[in-house]
Amino acid sequence: MKIVVLGAGQVGSTVAHSLSNEENDITIVDTDSNRLKELQDRLDIRGVLGFASYPKTLIRAGIEDADIVIALTNSDEVNMTACQVAYTLFNTPTRIARIRSAEYMEQPDLFTREHCPVDVLISPETLVVQYISRLIEYPGALQVLDFADGRAQLVATQAYAGGPLVGQRLHQLRQHMPTGADARVAAIYRQDKTIIPDGRTVIEENDTIFFLAARKHIRTVMKELRPLERSVRRIVLAGGGNIGSNLARKLEHLHHVKVIERNRDIAETIAEDLEKAIVLVGDCADEELLREEAIDTADVYCVLTNDDEANILSSMLAKRMGARKVIALINRPSYVDLVESGSIDIAVSPQQVTIGALLTHIRRGNMVRVHSLRRGAAEAIEAIALGDKRSSRVVGRAVEDIDLPEGTTIPAIVRGEDVIIAHHDTVIQQEDHVLLFVPDKRQIAAIERLFQVSATFI
Repeated sequence: MKIVVLGAGQVGSTVAHSLSNEENDITIVDTDSNRLKELQDRLDIRGVLGFASYPKTLIRAGIEDADIVIALTNSDEVNMTACQVAYTLFNTPTRIARIRSAEYMEQPDLFTREHCPVDVLISPETLVVQYISRLIEYPGALQVLDFADGRAQLVATQAYAGGPLVGQRLHQLRQHMPTGADARVAAIYRQDKTIIPDGRTVIEENDTIFFLAARKHIRTVMKELRPLERSVRRIVLAGGGNIGSNLARKLEHLHHVKVIERNRDIAETIAEDLEKAIVLVGDCADEELLREEAIDTADVYCVLTNDDEANILSSMLAKRMGARKVIALINRPSYVDLVESGSIDIAVSPQQVTIGALLTHIRRGNMVRVHSLRRGAAEAIEAIALGDKRSSRVVGRAVEDIDLPEGTTIPAIVRGEDVIIAHHDTVIQQEDHVLLFVPDKRQIAAIERLFQVSATFI
């Protein structure tokens, strides 16, 4: 597939890195020659220096025969114009744009073929708000990912001493579940090593466990793996930008929310928009301010400024002062693993949250949802089984008869409104939404082929 990526910033670089390893022809456009050279030195891609929405720049990037253009510059207007140029002059089949401003996002009629022809809108800020709000909904979760419009969820959590299943074999999970509830452990990470589980696998303390279940059963499963944490009541958010203000708006009616914002003008603006949340003017790295606001009684402290170093320092300070859970927004990928191994509970990477939404629209093979996991090394995928037994490699076949790549598992399928935990003899039916855990993203091409309908396959 030929893909033109506009913008070599952190999101654009992450997209290029993810897609360049999958037999795609990637060209990336940016106005920063040093940034392009650095990417070309690391990845098998082509760089083009120029302004992303100029027709001549797009021609040099190969837009005339490109399959997809992904506009990820820091300017909404440039991204929108680039998609318009790609459509009007070159009839590029698929146009994806990052749009950050809520003013644009709130007007969906603007993005039509007759007006601004963007096929897919990506808002990293909106995705991050949704991501963090799900973490707050499930205390103890490290990741919470939706499938089938939220009917099923994949949750990552850490097994702690005291969980009923810690030290037990996985086949005992079903015995612990109440009647009608079921779940499947998709993967276990133990000291950064991947373990593909079966019924005999023993759960050990500190294992990171990815399990999949119907949304209504998530809390029941988590209770088997770790002592259940109390629900979240007090939340402190540091940073009143797009993410901080939107997250406060989403949480303020169910939780006691405070927002700390350094800039007085911004603080006054968001205070007018919020109904119940309290907005404070101050520095989130000010120990005295955190003490005055009783940070030691906060159930969750989220640091969401644009400064990675400030986020890390403020998070470490709050954790040392007694905050129960600390979540930090970290833009630099090199910092994420570093801080999660320390006192910060969860580091949220906007790039990794965004990449899944992009991959959903790039993958072949009827994939309708893709989530990037383990810093891009693994993926969780929702694919629709189409065709029949003559034209499909999955329809009409039991899970044990499907030629899955090594390590890939099918934890569940969603059939209509029902979430069905998959076992070896579960038969895939037409229109099933099949949920897959792929521990090695190098296997993605095989998964795509598996779910493509072929007129000649028998």
